[in-house]
Order: sequence, then C-alpha cells, then structure tokens
Amino acid sequence: MRSPRPYSPQPGPAAQSLTERRKAATQLDIARAACELFAEHGPDGTTAEDIAHRAGVALRTFYRYFRNKQEAVAPLLAGGGDEWRALLAEEHPGTPLAEALERAVTRSLTDPLVIGEGLEVTRGLLRAAAGDPALRAVWYRVNQESEEQLVPLIARLAGPDADALAVRLLAAAATDAIRVALEVWSTGDGPTTGPGSPATLAVHALHALTNGMPAVR
Repeated sequence: MRSPRPYSPQPGPAAQSLTERRKAATQLDIARAACELFAEHGPDGTTAEDIAHRAGVALRTFYRYFRNKQEAVAPLLAGGGDEWRALLAEEHPGTPLAEALERAVTRSLTDPLVIGEGLEVTRGLLRAAAGDPALRAVWYRVNQESEEQLVPLIARLAGPDADALAVRLLAAAATDAIRVALEVWSTGDGPTTGPGSPATLAVHALHALTNGMPAVR
C-alpha cells in the first residue's frame, strides 16, 4: 500500500548507510500496517501484535522502533511534512510568499499518488484519531515538528530583512491550514479532487489565516 500522503514516506538522504535505509524501510512498513489497522478496526481494536503481524516483523522488532502502537504512525505523518516542505524549498528566494506557499500546498495535495490512494487512508487514520487521545497527540506533535522545520524555509524565501515574528506566524498558519483542512475533510465524505477536496480546503484556509499578514502582501 502507498503511504497516506501528504503524510507519507520519503526516501532518506543519499548519505544514509544501507543499514539505516533498511531500518527506515522497516519503520515505514510498520507505520503502513498501523495506519491500515487503525482505519479498519480503530486503535482500541488494534494491538501492537496485530501491527507487527501485518507488517511481517517480530513483536520485539516493533518495540525496537516504537514505544506504543500509536507512535507507529509517526513516520508516515512526518514524511508528508517532508514532502510539502521539499516542494516549498524548490521556490526561489524573492518569490512572493503567498504564491510560493499556495503552489506548494496545492502540489502536495494533488499529486496523483495522493489522490489515487493516500487521501482515503489519511481520512481513515484521522477518523481513528478523533477517538484516541494518544493518536491525536502523535498527529499534533508531528505537525508541530513540521512547523518548526518550515521556519528556515520561509525565512529564506522572505529574505534577510524579514521580521522573525512574521516568519514564525506564517509557518504556523501554513502548517495549520493543511492540518485543519485534512481534519475537516476527514469528518465527511468529500471528494479527493475539486471543490471540497483537501487541496481546495487547504488553500482556502491558507488565505483565511494569512490574509492580514504583512509578510504575504
């Protein structure tokens, strides 16, 4: 199964050793299995043993990488943040921030693999998280980490004279635009493309949150 992007795995750096790549691949296999099972049976109906079995690994291997079953989805969620930040990093310094952010958000949520497979898995995962505080905590933590990693990218695009507070606020707004859009979309049966899709909801949220920010004018 493909990962649920925009919260999906990305290849590791070329400098990674073979052992590190194998570890990362195993973590992602476990994360996929956890995501599938949570969507199918909910967190309460899923055990660490179930996840290990679905992933084809020993239970001790599961606990080598994750403290509990909810933590197992973190690599998929973190990978999605990596994906959209990588798209933003392709933008050239001096590009209007509103334009750069909207383009990166749209591209990350309209990739054919996202539309074809990942978004429905994301919807199932977020529905499962709605009733599980520990799973929601992982979701929020990964979003917070993504926001922190977004700050230097926005600062680079904004230029050396950019106000630090404005950069931080914009990073928070951009992160929350995607997060809230996915959360709202997951509560219903909205389409994966077109009006009501995550991409259109995220762009709408981005405009609403950043409209009064001097940095994007």
